Amino acid sequence: MQSFLKSIHLETREKDAFVVHALFSLICILMIVAPVNVRTGIRLFVLVIVYDLILVFVGWFRKDRDWLQLWIFVSILSLFQVFPDWFLSAQLKILVFPEDGLFKIGTVSGYMMGLWTIPLFIIVFVGEQMEKRFSSGKAALGVGFLSLIMFGGSEQTLWMLESWYARNVTMVGHVAIYILIPEIILGLATWYGYKMVKSRNVLYKTIAAFGIMQLYLGSAAYFYFVLETLVRS
Repeated sequence: MQSFLKSIHLETREKDAFVVHALFSLICILMIVAPVNVRTGIRLFVLVIVYDLILVFVGWFRKDRDWLQLWIFVSILSLFQVFPDWFLSAQLKILVFPEDGLFKIGTVSGYMMGLWTIPLFIIVFVGEQMEKRFSSGKAALGVGFLSLIMFGGSEQTLWMLESWYARNVTMVGHVAIYILIPEIILGLATWYGYKMVKSRNVLYKTIAAFGIMQLYLGSAAYFYFVLETLVRS
């Protein structure tokens, strides 16, 4: 009986996640193609806020504490993720955030404070559901593959919105090769880090998120150095 009830709970959470992201995808399409004179940065900033509001509402309405705890964790991490983007754009000068009508944090467009929440929530949520249904090993493989697809896909497509783009690095299409492994590491570290602190308070979540950000920043710098050194030698 308990196993049956648990499976029903999983199906309900998965259904919620599917509906949320299907609805958000539709909102994204409407927002992006809307024939109004609104700059890209403002549109993306609005979409980030809408996504957060939808997640919070669903978590509150369903009284799903785990859902809300995951949102809190990835939101904190998304705020910290401004620093790696700032380093890559201001110091290494291999990432560009063009003028898009929105305020900037250093060289980084303001919507990036919350944009990382979207892929990270999906990645960790999928990882958690896979682990409950299968095993930790299969969940790790799923998280790594999904991280590659989601982050690689965003690199390949978001430049069309006049958002960020890479420069002066080895690329395939519009994807900077050096960043792929760090993004897989980011997905795996976020999934594992959340497992460690999901039942802890915000302080622990903040410390874990800060550590994950540093891991991503360091791996991005390392793989940029190694790959570009090999290519140019």
